[in-house]
Amino acid sequence: MNDLNNDVEKGEMMKLKHIYEPGENVNKPVFLLLHGTGGTEEDLLPLAEKMDPQAGVLSVRGNVLENGMPRFFKRLSEGVFDEEDLIKRTEELNEFLDGASNEYGFDRNHVIAIGYSNGANIAASLLFHYQDALHGAVLHHPMVPRRNIQLPDLTGKQVFIGAGLSDPLCPVEESEALEQLLTEAGATVTTKWLQQGHQLTMDELHASHLWYEQLN
Repeated sequence: MNDLNNDVEKGEMMKLKHIYEPGENVNKPVFLLLHGTGGTEEDLLPLAEKMDPQAGVLSVRGNVLENGMPRFFKRLSEGVFDEEDLIKRTEELNEFLDGASNEYGFDRNHVIAIGYSNGANIAASLLFHYQDALHGAVLHHPMVPRRNIQLPDLTGKQVFIGAGLSDPLCPVEESEALEQLLTEAGATVTTKWLQQGHQLTMDELHASHLWYEQLN
């Protein structure tokens, strides 16, 4: 078991590998950055800087290893999640956010997640399990984290989904189902469809930036 998992199981949440950068403007959100499989806490920092250089940043490294690659939760196979571990890791991340807000003094109610692939899935899971975990979310190529559960009331939550029409890992049906489930729970969802696969493109990042600007 790696050191990060040891830290989690001891309950020492502030030892999760992460980067925190306070925002220049206290009225701006804190971006919770969640990388894809094999990424690190540094991957999405440039994205956050372009999104809003005055916002705070809390970038977290996934505390599960798959063949040496960091992830946020285990999976049984490609596209098949280990649901028990997903629930556990989602709870841990939510608790980490509580602890980090106390440690660093940011507004716990003004956190916007920006996640890609596996990171987008754990961000979606936060929305699925905790009403007040996130103020909003930017989900790049997410899947439905869990099915056949009752979602909390997400009225007032703003969510952006970036999806590729040729994405081999996240079929169109996955993005459509996630949009429907979040909408039925009360969230306002904007989905941007692009002629691309699973990769992040400048067109997708530009679309998420425009979405964010409309929130302010």
